[in-house]
Amino acid sequence: MFWLVESKDQFDTFRNSGYKEVFVEIIPYSNAVHPCQNNVCSIYIRPLNCTKGYILPISHSETLSLDIDEVEEVLEKYEKIYVRDKKEFLHYFTLKTLFDTTLSQPTYIQEWTQTHTFYYSKYPHKKDLNRIIPITKHYEYCEKLYNDLKERFDVPINNFYNNYATVVFNAIERSGLRIDRPLFVSHFHNVDSDFVYTQYNFKTLTGRPSNKFGGVNYAALNKENGSREAIIPRNDFLFELDISAYHPTLLAKLVDYDFGDKDIHSAFAEMYKVDYKKAKELTFKQLYGGVFEQYKDLEFFKKVQVYTDELWANFQENGWIESPISGHQFIDENLEDMKPQKLLNYVLQNLETSTNVRILWEILKLLRGKNTKLILYTYDSFLLDVDKSEKEVIKDIMKVFKDNKLQIKYSYGSSYNFQ
Repeated sequence: MFWLVESKDQFDTFRNSGYKEVFVEIIPYSNAVHPCQNNVCSIYIRPLNCTKGYILPISHSETLSLDIDEVEEVLEKYEKIYVRDKKEFLHYFTLKTLFDTTLSQPTYIQEWTQTHTFYYSKYPHKKDLNRIIPITKHYEYCEKLYNDLKERFDVPINNFYNNYATVVFNAIERSGLRIDRPLFVSHFHNVDSDFVYTQYNFKTLTGRPSNKFGGVNYAALNKENGSREAIIPRNDFLFELDISAYHPTLLAKLVDYDFGDKDIHSAFAEMYKVDYKKAKELTFKQLYGGVFEQYKDLEFFKKVQVYTDELWANFQENGWIESPISGHQFIDENLEDMKPQKLLNYVLQNLETSTNVRILWEILKLLRGKNTKLILYTYDSFLLDVDKSEKEVIKDIMKVFKDNKLQIKYSYGSSYNFQ
């Protein structure tokens, strides 16, 4: 069978081939357009027991077009589908048999053909650019992609990231952020919609996600220049929950230290015999730079030192350690200039993210079928777009944090620029 499957007869033959395990890559209309606003140009399917892959065109200028619903029916029958990026793939097809092949380090970077690079450089704003790039070049790219990734198919896939992280971050991306368009344009870039979308990348060194799209870093919007006023509710108001003293809380759990019901920074202020603001500063300096000599005999920091020493000893002896909850492995050969305190910080960042994924999972379950949406997550804060008739769900969401023994504070308003 030829590699291009475009006619009904060719598709029927392909559909009845009995393949069970495949690698699939989606070729969208444009790689510069967010998947939430994109369409499928073509689909590359490489059965693992074949010597070549196949392109199934959905909408390309050089080919006939297949019905995307019929192609999805074929995809649903596969027992295993390996993909380059499951979170991205889920925007096009919400299938249960997906396995992300690029979860492990080192991070995979796509390599385009020279033709792709030329077109992407010459026509960066054309929203259906992949429809006019020669279909043979898409096939060339996909064949190389498969050959680059096939060695990863036998690597054990982290269940936590594959089945939970990909799903929650995909769900947040789908929600989108409503904007005041003129104000957004004045601070960022031109848009042709009242909604913008962000992308989360948790395939980072520590698993802590970055969060941006179209040159906008939504995890670090300026609090001083008014740019946050561009983010407005689609419902009635925006509501943000912030976790207080998150890393000290997580570290206390790791070392089995109980702060009780006290505000953690107040507890540290009593220990240090300083004011609240100074206590926060001293605590974070020690978390990320090591315990100061004058505080090393405090019980909390004694336990932190013991934990840090044990963590480092295991890392040096085994060449790796495994993070709680996520099962993410920090492997010595993949890391540079490691020191005990740096390793502890990596573990804390990973634990922060994996704890958040669990929280996000519960929040998204509570919001199923609701108008209220979870629209942004940044490290220790969670932004909701709230329908005031659904205020009760806010109480349920706050209980999720309480059940995880996390202290929270909240802000709300008619824009993201909370006063």
